[in-house]
Amino acid sequence: MTASVVVLISGRGSNLDALFQAEAASSFRIDAVFSNRDAAGLSYAHARGRPGTVIARQRGEDRERYDQRLRLAIDPLAPDIVVLAGFMRILSAPFVAHYAGRLLNIHPSLLPAYRGLDVHERVLAAGEARSGASVHFVTADLDAGPVLIQGVVPVLAGDTPATLSARVQRAEHTIYPAAVELVAAGRVVLADTAVAIDGAPQAQPFTAFFDEDGGLLEWPDTLPRCSSV
Repeated sequence: MTASVVVLISGRGSNLDALFQAEAASSFRIDAVFSNRDAAGLSYAHARGRPGTVIARQRGEDRERYDQRLRLAIDPLAPDIVVLAGFMRILSAPFVAHYAGRLLNIHPSLLPAYRGLDVHERVLAAGEARSGASVHFVTADLDAGPVLIQGVVPVLAGDTPATLSARVQRAEHTIYPAAVELVAAGRVVLADTAVAIDGAPQAQPFTAFFDEDGGLLEWPDTLPRCSSV
């Protein structure tokens, strides 16, 4: 059975494109894409004949009211998974609760470090030797949900926020489709406040390692190689 996926974006949609590229050999299908603005990434949906819809915030509308309208657009599709791929809005607690256990996000740091914005600038300012990205289930607390998988990249001498961001994004394009595939196949679930794979709680996130160009160096032995990797 193929899992139905809805993706929410706000920008260029590079992770959306990676998900579309992985789709044919995976257990999921992207049925619709929504954005809070006229995002360039919507073109990936249109190119594949999938709905790509802008749901913009209305004047004077608060967060919960916007999220209610977004839910009204998503729910008729009955998605198995809702994927945040650069959706630049903080979601309300009722929205998160409504999709609990099927709402995924990717964050450009090795959580729990560097939650929030301006991640790459903060990583460089702190002199970190490595950074990366984390796929996690979304909870009501910002960037605090249980982490399924992380991709680790080196921080290089002379890096700028732009060069580090590009390296992290290449890792994202590998780990995000793999994570969505595991959830779509029913192998990974959110069990209370922890990630479980094949029914067993996962003590630590799976970790993949990438080189200075963002190419895959090492995939976790305990995690089967997904078709998207």
